[in-house]
Amino acid sequence: MRAVGFYDFGGPDVLRIVDLPEPHAGPGEVRVRVHAAAVNPADTLIRAGVHAAAFAGVPAPYVPGMDIAGVIDEIGPGTDIELAPGEPVMAMVMPIGPAAGGYAEYVVLPAGWVVRAPAGIEHAAAATLPMNGLTALRALDQLALAPGSVLAVTGAAGALGGYLVQLGGHAGLTVVADAAPADEALVRASGAADVVARGAGVAERIRARYPDGVDAVADAALVGPRLLDAVRDGGAYVRFRGSDEPGGHEIDGQGRIVVRTTFVPDYAGRTDKLRQIRRLAEAGVLIPRVATTLPAAEAAGAHRRLEAGGVRGRLVLSF
Repeated sequence: MRAVGFYDFGGPDVLRIVDLPEPHAGPGEVRVRVHAAAVNPADTLIRAGVHAAAFAGVPAPYVPGMDIAGVIDEIGPGTDIELAPGEPVMAMVMPIGPAAGGYAEYVVLPAGWVVRAPAGIEHAAAATLPMNGLTALRALDQLALAPGSVLAVTGAAGALGGYLVQLGGHAGLTVVADAAPADEALVRASGAADVVARGAGVAERIRARYPDGVDAVADAALVGPRLLDAVRDGGAYVRFRGSDEPGGHEIDGQGRIVVRTTFVPDYAGRTDKLRQIRRLAEAGVLIPRVATTLPAAEAAGAHRRLEAGGVRGRLVLSF
């Protein structure tokens, strides 16, 4: 089968089309014929070698990709699943270590990792939902904010930030988000009740609107420790990268703020949470945004575009 992989960690140009043995579903597994795979920042970290230690002893090529959409193609023997061959599905993939990622024509997964795709949503859009949707859901579950609480979201015009705004508003939170002038209408349409200018000084601008401080910050833009100044005593700050990753920070709430790291693998295999994402998309709460769909052979260009910044929505590879 065709896949997009790499033999050496490095820049986008290490990505290439590779030919791999076609996998088949075993007991408790299903095979997905992939039609679309979203390109995420996590994929660029894998390609760059940030998680290289997890691949020790694993033969190359390595295949990135954490989000897929396609159709059920094969059901392993004895597998109990409500889905039938040919049904459109979506899934989150964990490509760390010996497991292959989602940039491939076929992906085999445990049956519980795959759910029916939202009705009326095409493959490319469905592929943007699992990983970022579960990340946003995990962050809000960790925060457990009461309706009426104030949540600040950075990176609100991006894919993860947009889902945080949408889910936060749906949960009855007052969402204040950052945005460039060109993105303000988009962020407000996502459900932000208040918008401040993004960039240097964003914590001060949030604090000026909410003098007592917000109840929590979800830092999708990886702004870092200076955002603690926007949070009230007893509030919370959620980050989406550990301090050992590019863009990660050592953050000390100095006892007055709870600092949490959202780790999406905590929800890997959580069929209930992935079904919740599907229902929210079908209800119009989560609105996927596809920036561009590209042929799989253009994966290197997609990684370059993502790392250059400014992409609104998700780049998606088509198989």
